[in-house]
Amino acid sequence: MCNTCGCNVTDANRHLLDEHHDHHHGHDHHAAEAGTAAAGGSVAVLKRLLDANDHEAAHNREHFDEYGVLAINLMSSPGSGKTRLLEATIEALGGELRIGVIEGDLETENDAARIRAKGVPAHQITTGTACHLDAHMIHHALHHVPLRGLDVLFIENVGNLVCPASFDLGQHRNVTLLSVTEGDDKPAKYPVMFRAADLMLITKTDLLAVIDEFSPGRATHAFRALAQESPVLAVSAKTGAGLETWLAWLRSEVAAQKTRAAAGETIRPKVQSDGVALHSRGAA
Repeated sequence: MCNTCGCNVTDANRHLLDEHHDHHHGHDHHAAEAGTAAAGGSVAVLKRLLDANDHEAAHNREHFDEYGVLAINLMSSPGSGKTRLLEATIEALGGELRIGVIEGDLETENDAARIRAKGVPAHQITTGTACHLDAHMIHHALHHVPLRGLDVLFIENVGNLVCPASFDLGQHRNVTLLSVTEGDDKPAKYPVMFRAADLMLITKTDLLAVIDEFSPGRATHAFRALAQESPVLAVSAKTGAGLETWLAWLRSEVAAQKTRAAAGETIRPKVQSDGVALHSRGAA
């Protein structure tokens, strides 16, 4: 994942890597020693990047808390229905909750345009080659999102079942979507993402009639096998089935955030990784 493939280096944090100059001279070191030094240097750079991300995330969360805004990170594979869920949520809530959205994709403004068409402010982040959002990207995006007057800010992360779970953006809650088109074994295959979830949403349940090999029960069992006690809800943004339960969870979380903010308190989301750098920063 990000600790080995290098995708944690994004345009927003590249200056931190550029500032690190670690030279190894092969003429006065054995090859094994040079290799060990290079590996140690890489771990140091990764830890620096992650620590800087966490610092920026805490700053973002201070902004959210200042305005009493609940920030939710939506994560899933591509095509699981994140944007459609947001559209259905906006339609169902009407003027009850004031919503803002930050969209993350490698390219295009397609998703942000869909949200704006519903009358909700939305800012698009195009990451280029990065397969996840980071706290620095969110910080820049907040210059374009009017937090004052919002109740909830949704951050729709880049479609990817691995890397987004390892980065604190400043959000309070993680919601992970699993569509019935993906297979009910995904929590077992991609445990990092599902361990980070404060809520798992099984989406596109209107397709269960034709994709009968997907079992919500098996998906929930795989989720629980990760020692996960977070709630599991099944919804269809197309038909509205189960949507009210999702909205009830959302209303409850918005109310809880306003209570925390008024008391000067906050909560940090789960951040998961199997990498040494993240273990060293005390991830849950």
